[in-house]
Amino acid sequence: MQKVISYISENNDRYIEELKDFLRIPSISALPENKSDMNNCAEFVAGKLRDAGMNRVQVYQTEGHPIVYGEWLGAPGKPTILFYGHYDVQPVDPIELWNNPPFEPVINDGKIWARGATDDKGQVLVHIKSVEAFFKANGSLPLNVKFLLEGEEEIGSESLAPFIAQNKDMLKSDVVLISDTSLFAKGVPTITYGLRGLCYMEVEVIGPNKDLHSGSFGGAVANPVNVLAQMIAKLHDKNGKIAIPEFYKDVLNLTKKERESFKKLKFSEKKYAKELGVAELMGEKGFSTLERVWARPTLDCNGIFGGFTGSGAKTIIPSKATAKISMRLVPNQDPNKIAKLFTKFFKSLAPKSVKVNVKYLHGGYPVVVPLEHKAIVSGADAMAKAFGKKTVFMREGGSIPIVVDFVKNLNAPAVLMGLGLDSENLHSPNEHFDLNHFRLGIESSAYFIDEFSKD
Repeated sequence: MQKVISYISENNDRYIEELKDFLRIPSISALPENKSDMNNCAEFVAGKLRDAGMNRVQVYQTEGHPIVYGEWLGAPGKPTILFYGHYDVQPVDPIELWNNPPFEPVINDGKIWARGATDDKGQVLVHIKSVEAFFKANGSLPLNVKFLLEGEEEIGSESLAPFIAQNKDMLKSDVVLISDTSLFAKGVPTITYGLRGLCYMEVEVIGPNKDLHSGSFGGAVANPVNVLAQMIAKLHDKNGKIAIPEFYKDVLNLTKKERESFKKLKFSEKKYAKELGVAELMGEKGFSTLERVWARPTLDCNGIFGGFTGSGAKTIIPSKATAKISMRLVPNQDPNKIAKLFTKFFKSLAPKSVKVNVKYLHGGYPVVVPLEHKAIVSGADAMAKAFGKKTVFMREGGSIPIVVDFVKNLNAPAVLMGLGLDSENLHSPNEHFDLNHFRLGIESSAYFIDEFSKD
């Protein structure tokens, strides 16, 4: 391994220049005017895979943006790693808040500043360069590798899910390694081993058949906005638990080892609250903040609207009111089942004076990989060797639906070896990526290849 690590160190400056070239391509998947840039970026990525040593590279056209696939299967009998990432980026608006043009990379304060730096181009290049280092230093790899890099992650990965389902044999692997998440803190090697799922609902409360004058009709009919607010308030009890019957029936509780692992993390609730500008934190009673955010189900009203919301005054009783409500789910919870439970309970809260409509908009399944799994152990050992300190374990409160597609279709665990930081302005102006994490990420990826090959 020393030859590989030495090669990475010796070529770090070149890697940064290649990252700059990658970042100069305005691969904004959401904008039709960037369609040609998306194609150019896919070809750029394909070229880097060929340069790294992949003996099969193909760009697959889809109804959306291209999917880039590469493989090297020269180690029969050895495990196979599938590296996943995305080359598309978010739009740059508001452009006036950028300190530098978003697609002209600038290095400052040990960081590289550009759209896509941390999400996800810098993290994608990490794995390509770790594979290249093995070929340049040793002439081959100790296991088999595959790459699957998409151009639609920022717009929902619509083409990727069917592609995975249709190409199970081609994508078959023993582990899916993803770097599109974050470190727990700067310089702290981190493995994310769990993601929450999602159940997203839209509710509508309907009262009178038209907006009414609040002076002439106030006190005579139910106000849908008032009723909706009362119904939403009944979705939690006084201890912050979700009041839907059987909601927690299938919840997989944290193990003792997980709770102890969370307690060891250097997390300050006071600092967390201060950064968010709130006087105190709140949530489900009996659980720490990290437990509530990472491993407990939640229910939140994401938006509520109805009636008059313009400037000035307009005294009406609105005809209807609407709200968007999301529920983050934990392992063993099924979003389809939760949607039915929510619908039944929410309708039961409505008085006869209104009608209620409930829509299930979309959902995603949660996923968790046991801490004892070979893939998690290899990832933790690899990052510890690169960073020079013990790896910490965390779950992610958000959802990455495509991870579930990998797990279900390929029957392979997903390891999230995040290298960015939540503070690096992903999706915001002045996005950046710590170049020290970039280098340590390449080393971590190389060590993972070595560790996982020993299975």
